[in-house]
Amino acid sequence: MWSLFSRDPTKDFPYEIGEVVDGLDGKSIWTLYRAKKKGASGSDDVSVFVFDIKSGGETQLEIARNAVKRLKTLRHPSILTYVDSLETDKVIYLATERVEPLHSRLLKKIDIGEGVKKELYFSWGIFQITRALSFLNNDGNLRHNNVNLYSVFVNEESGEWKLGCVEYMTTVDTPYTLLPHTLQSYSPPEVRENAKPTSKCSVDMWGLGCLVWESFNGPLGQRANLKGMEQRIPKQLLTVFRELTSTNADGRPNPADVIARCRSNGGFFKNDLVDALLFLEEIQMKEKGEKGRFFSQLAGQLDSFPEGVGRYKILPQLLAAFEFGDAGSAVLPPLLQLGNQLPDAEYQRRVVPCVVKLFASNDRATRLRLLQQLDRFVSHLQPSTINDAIFPQVARGFLDTNPAVREQTIKSVVHLAPKLDYNNLNLETLRYFAKLQASDEQGGIRTNTTVCLGKIAQHLHPQIRQKVLVGAFIRGTRDPFPPARSASVSALAITQQYYLLQEVANRILPSLCPLTTDSDKSVRDNAFRTIRGFLSKLERVSEDPGLRESMEADVNTATPSLSNAAATWAGWAVTTMTAKFYRSQSDTPKSSNPHNTSRILLNKPASLEQASSSQSSASTTATTSSATSMTSLDHDHDHDSQHTGHTHSDCDWDWDADNWGDMEQQPSSNTTTSTSTMSPPVNTPKQNDHWTSLEEEPEEEAAESTDKNNEGSESGWDDQEFQVVDDFHSIEQSGITGTNNKFEEARKKREERKLARQRQMEAKRAAKLRSTAPAKKV
Repeated sequence: MWSLFSRDPTKDFPYEIGEVVDGLDGKSIWTLYRAKKKGASGSDDVSVFVFDIKSGGETQLEIARNAVKRLKTLRHPSILTYVDSLETDKVIYLATERVEPLHSRLLKKIDIGEGVKKELYFSWGIFQITRALSFLNNDGNLRHNNVNLYSVFVNEESGEWKLGCVEYMTTVDTPYTLLPHTLQSYSPPEVRENAKPTSKCSVDMWGLGCLVWESFNGPLGQRANLKGMEQRIPKQLLTVFRELTSTNADGRPNPADVIARCRSNGGFFKNDLVDALLFLEEIQMKEKGEKGRFFSQLAGQLDSFPEGVGRYKILPQLLAAFEFGDAGSAVLPPLLQLGNQLPDAEYQRRVVPCVVKLFASNDRATRLRLLQQLDRFVSHLQPSTINDAIFPQVARGFLDTNPAVREQTIKSVVHLAPKLDYNNLNLETLRYFAKLQASDEQGGIRTNTTVCLGKIAQHLHPQIRQKVLVGAFIRGTRDPFPPARSASVSALAITQQYYLLQEVANRILPSLCPLTTDSDKSVRDNAFRTIRGFLSKLERVSEDPGLRESMEADVNTATPSLSNAAATWAGWAVTTMTAKFYRSQSDTPKSSNPHNTSRILLNKPASLEQASSSQSSASTTATTSSATSMTSLDHDHDHDSQHTGHTHSDCDWDWDADNWGDMEQQPSSNTTTSTSTMSPPVNTPKQNDHWTSLEEEPEEEAAESTDKNNEGSESGWDDQEFQVVDDFHSIEQSGITGTNNKFEEARKKREERKLARQRQMEAKRAAKLRSTAPAKKV
């Protein structure tokens, strides 16, 4: 074969001829070859029809030239697409889109499918050929004259049927065209030489009937076979088929009528595939509401569509609708579903730019839908894309005024954490988490912040992890919202391999013991299990000190060892933390409370703090301060949406003011106060009656307790000052000695602040006693 073409002067033809494509079986004057553009990497594959001038006569040469001329001037989605052509003294080259004969495609049953997929495949294919004939007969006043199994080709990618073999095409008012002997079985029975058809579409409608029969039964051997084997033709199409193959030429319908009848309810062309593809072709003329309904239904229909249609036909239409239309985030579910069929390189080129563009949207609904669908496409995103283009946009949601956006933003970190760089994960994310856990007014958001921190602990830098986790989770155990306290206990258990034993004894166990008297049963149960686990760990090391090294092996390692934790006593916590996030009201469409529904949905869709609304005054104080903090966040969010490059400044936090978790230095009175704050009793009775006989008034004690609660709610995570976040590199250079010095300085500062507060309180008490002394004497 190659020697045949090497002698021809085809250097100007920009395509390199490849192997022969079978399937025409001598029914055409052309030989079909695969080809690719010279110098291309493989994305410009085409098909080339070759006519050998020497082996054909003058009549066939004119027929071949007529085919090139006709195909060059015809442009229709259901007609074979012309690409290029070349005529030499030896051959004629006709390059088209990459196709294969329909006869060859029907032999590949795996590409067609079975059942519903097969029926959809034939309905869309026959519809396309009928539409092409309607265009030729009614709009172009042309007659194809050669419609059959061998004149239809299939696009190798999308699977669409294309009408080709236009070499015998004439105008509608010319006499019958006599076909070669090999094609005589496709000639209508009324054909006579030099006679004109009785209607402009009767010849092509007979050919369409032959095509329908061959689609379900195989090649047509002779004309008489059309009356047999009708049982394989679908019932919706059987009546139309009999009209198409009627011996009465005037009784054959117009192709436009065939489309109208088969597109009616119950017709062969009325199905999800044809409806979807026709909608996409006209999507620019559709209303926005129609587009939204269509895209919401499309995702559930894609699995029933034939192979290739979604990737090569529907996906390009979706991308165009997003790029040039107003489809917005509604296109995301079907787009991501079809994107999973793409190779990674093509996914990066076609889908990722759409995702990045959607993340930059200011529309809350768009951002919320992206965050909810993140797990479906995050595996395809490169770390550089996430850190440079996506995370800065995601971070805006941490301070969003809408609780649903804040909550989904927190959950998204679980999927993004493995690909975030040091700065975005260990600095920026933890800053936002500290503010959310301390001051967010929604109990569900505070709970999920703790859950997320436990899930991403394995990805944090060891030194950052050692400084952050204990302080964060101990602060969570003092949350007035019971699920938040329970989540903190579970988080301590699941991350137990990251704590030094000295830290367990001095900080963790003292903070867990008060929870054994918590008002919530689930919190008490988790606390008991976690305490028993930590105690057994300490007891084992006490019996065998050599185990200390193995039990603290993960403290300073960056290798995730979540599976090791699951195999220990904390396995129950692993199940709890890895199962799901806390389900807040923002996850449900309606509130279960029939009263004040609109207020809950608008103001607190993510809050479930009704469960703790009847708790002590400390809970009320914390909620009030949280609401005040959220009012200031509204301004931060507005400023952040205009200056996204300054998100770091919006999240500055007073880490030096942190005083949580310093269990080993607190006196017993402070511990008692913390316990009452951490475990607020339900329906606490009034307890101020017995204070009248004491020297100190109850108002002073309440003020002191409130001050301590407010101090805690405004603090960061680490009870040893979270300077490691800002000065991490300097700590690495100074080493352990420098770190210990900083810890000592921090302790001294805290002691000085405590003494100052005690002096202030004593001065207030003394003034109070002086003012009330005369009254008491009387």
